[in-house]
Amino acid sequence: MAISANRLELLQIAEAVAREKSIDKSIVLHAMADAIQKAARSRYGQETNIRADINPQSGEMKLQRLMEVVDVVEEPARQISLDYARTRNPDAQVGDFIAEQLPPMDFGRIAAQSAKQVIVQKVREAERDRQYDEFKDRIGEIVNGTVKRVEYGNVIVDLGRGEGIIRRDELIPREIFKYGDRVRAYVYDVRREQRGPQIFLSRTHPQFMAKLFTMEVPEIYDGIIEIKSVARDPGSRAKIAVISHDSSIDPVGACVGMRGSRVQAVVAELQGEKIDIIPWNENPANFIVNALQPAEVSKVVLDEDAERIEVVVPDDQLSLAIGRRGQNVRLASQITGWDIDILTEEEESQRRQKEFVERSALFMESLDVDEMVGQVLASEGFSSIEEVAYVEPTEIASIDGFDEDTATEIQTRAREYLERLEAEQDKRRIELGVEDELREIPGMTTAMMVAVGEDGVKTVEDFAGYAADDLVGWKERKEGETKFTQGVLSNFDISRAEAEQMIVFARVKAGWISEEEAAAEAEDELEADVAEEDAEAVSASSEG
Repeated sequence: MAISANRLELLQIAEAVAREKSIDKSIVLHAMADAIQKAARSRYGQETNIRADINPQSGEMKLQRLMEVVDVVEEPARQISLDYARTRNPDAQVGDFIAEQLPPMDFGRIAAQSAKQVIVQKVREAERDRQYDEFKDRIGEIVNGTVKRVEYGNVIVDLGRGEGIIRRDELIPREIFKYGDRVRAYVYDVRREQRGPQIFLSRTHPQFMAKLFTMEVPEIYDGIIEIKSVARDPGSRAKIAVISHDSSIDPVGACVGMRGSRVQAVVAELQGEKIDIIPWNENPANFIVNALQPAEVSKVVLDEDAERIEVVVPDDQLSLAIGRRGQNVRLASQITGWDIDILTEEEESQRRQKEFVERSALFMESLDVDEMVGQVLASEGFSSIEEVAYVEPTEIASIDGFDEDTATEIQTRAREYLERLEAEQDKRRIELGVEDELREIPGMTTAMMVAVGEDGVKTVEDFAGYAADDLVGWKERKEGETKFTQGVLSNFDISRAEAEQMIVFARVKAGWISEEEAAAEAEDELEADVAEEDAEAVSASSEG
């Protein structure tokens, strides 16, 4: 085995293995040394501490037995006494190691086979480490390879210095590869696994298309044009939003290219996937109008808190705006990060009429006024009794047909109604057993106390156990859509920051934390919220 080979052969073998596996020669020599150590232990005893060194220049090998210097010898095969050690080295101290040179030896067949396995294992581990280190830095890049084999619909790709896999769900629909085909794919993940590094490739990932445009459009590569977001329905349709940082360059035109040459190169790689190139706009309403092309939009209404947008289109544009099986509006939602509701002009008119009737009825019943007065208040934009009760009297008096006396009477009735409502809610609060002490929490109203009471919260200490999400609800993005889960106080006009302040106040009041800790916690919550918003923006961009 290793000892029988002369020094030159040892170095040549190490260099050949290192070259073949694309790893450092020192790793191979170290593996050989480990193998020789293991084989030597099988001869001198497993409990023996043996070290093998191979000189990387000359190939000379030294085999030594290391003995630890101790006061009392407990393991004769590994230890020697301090007195005996000083006969060989006068400067020896407890804890030092005395090296004893061992003579060259020939290994038996079994020991040689065992040593060979150690070398193979070490080299394989080094090769896997090299592959992982090389490809983990290439996540987010496009790689080229050759199809090695196809297993159960998954395509195994030879990348030259590694092997990647395109899983069946990461292939464009109706796309078929066979042995020897050239394939281009996006590296979206590299993981260490027991069987070696796994390089996961994709041809359906939104960023695959973005990277293809980067390769085809020099302006994107140079940073003059930026891809803001991408949305794909792989193999069918895609939308890509772009913006130019040079006012003299049209981002859409640059991506399309002369006679469509640039976009067609990307379309050909994506098996004919239709691509809509959209100019990005920082104004959400304008961006969404662009994203819904080719449909025309009549009106846009944004609800920034819920991240929803209502788009009104002409009746004959509805099917175009929605697209086949909802494709157009789904991609527009993904690329903008907003949930989009599409209404026709007729549907919007009917809904507005319904809201008008409901508000009119609310005013008629609550203020004990006739239908005309209720309709006038609704048509003037009042949406709640609180608005009527606490607005400046001159705003009501300035309405056609109203005067100061009418305004005073209407506001008096509105306040009396709110007082009655408050009394009813307070009675309900008492029935629920919610303590008065909760009123000390800033921003807390009787209606809120009823809401938390129905949720089982009755004391300040109970309230201190809430998280902000429990109060105002939370959003999750799934499959390109934002799902909102209601909180206990979602129906009240309360922001997340206000909810966090209420919870911190309750925790201080309950003695859970000090005021100094409360201030630090509030600062941490603010930083966490900023980080979460940034993460949501990145998520929306990557999904889009």
